[in-house]
Amino acid sequence: MTVSATLAANEAIAARRAAGLEVLALGFGEAGIPVHPLLRQRLAQAAGEIAYGPVAGIDAAREAAAGYWTRRGLPTEAGHVLLGPGSKPILFALLHAVGGDVVLPAPAWVSYAAQSQLLGREPIRVPVPVGEGGVPDAEAMDAAVRAARAAGRDPRVVVVTLPDNPTGRLASERSVKALCETARELDLLIVADEIYRDLVFEEGPFPSPAAWAPERTVTTTSLSKNYALGGWRVGAARFPDSPMGTRLLESVRGTASELWSSTPMPMQHAAAYAWGDPPELVERVAAARRLHGSVARAVAGTFASVGCTVPAPQGGFYVWPDFAPLRGALAERWGVATSADLARVLLDEFGVVVLPGSAFGDDPASLTLRVAVTGIYGVSDSERLAALVAPEPAAMPWIAESLEGLRDKLAALVAAP
Repeated sequence: MTVSATLAANEAIAARRAAGLEVLALGFGEAGIPVHPLLRQRLAQAAGEIAYGPVAGIDAAREAAAGYWTRRGLPTEAGHVLLGPGSKPILFALLHAVGGDVVLPAPAWVSYAAQSQLLGREPIRVPVPVGEGGVPDAEAMDAAVRAARAAGRDPRVVVVTLPDNPTGRLASERSVKALCETARELDLLIVADEIYRDLVFEEGPFPSPAAWAPERTVTTTSLSKNYALGGWRVGAARFPDSPMGTRLLESVRGTASELWSSTPMPMQHAAAYAWGDPPELVERVAAARRLHGSVARAVAGTFASVGCTVPAPQGGFYVWPDFAPLRGALAERWGVATSADLARVLLDEFGVVVLPGSAFGDDPASLTLRVAVTGIYGVSDSERLAALVAPEPAAMPWIAESLEGLRDKLAALVAAP
């Protein structure tokens, strides 16, 4: 097992900067805004909390997480919530508890497949509906699962992301409903990673699988994306209020007791505050949503301007350009045949750090890239804060300069030899 592609990208960025090399950091999915002072204050106040806590989390944090989901249309009791040091270990404990094979959308976030492989199971990848992301096409999933079972495999769980990393798209209500119906027919558990839920750019109903398959959906979230607290490592899972959910919660709790004992106590107190949706933090998330949306749309437009096919980003901070229309020019000038080739040329020739679509399970012969836009929000907290409160963040001088530099590099990349 190699280092996660996303973390490897972050290390590559740091290494190039340390060597004094130019770098346009569009590879690592970090939220890119400073921590809110009130969250910093809550963490400091709890710094003396050094004892082990309950495996599932302290009551205050579980109750706050339950309230967070209840206010978003998913009534939740604290007893159905479990905390962990980030949503990644919770996901691993879930996959371990469920057993069997894992169904994933193609493409999907890198760690889903890696965790499945760590458990000795090669994931079953299913294409997403055309123009969407994060959720497998229901008909294709039905066929894939039945074929896998006929071949002696044992699919038991499907993992989805809403909105999606890597595509930045939000699956339609129709696709999510179809997924839920098919999962019920096939007796699959649904794990809905909704870590970017609060960062959907346009207001409207949110298509959570827990609304249509409440008895078989585990929903996960964390503070990593909406509050830019990736390094604090605190996440939560909402388990179904059903016999299946009760059994699964107890199994995951047992696994957690051996993997992480308890979530760090200071982080739990900060999370209890954040998941309470205090007005100051709600305002911060709204500003972050505006910032991510403004820059993601501008970056998508920059890739489209040189001839890429780019689905409009709908949430999070990712863009998914496809260079297929430019395949001939890229092959002739640079010898590009795969998305890995394309990412390597961008890094070596232009200092642009992106991730190849193949890292997310896309066809290696595709020319898709995962672009994380947060790397151009600023080089200091003062710049990032100014971008955060700006009415038009993409127009801030340093962001506009980065966009212009990206456009120039892409134009040089695709220019005829």
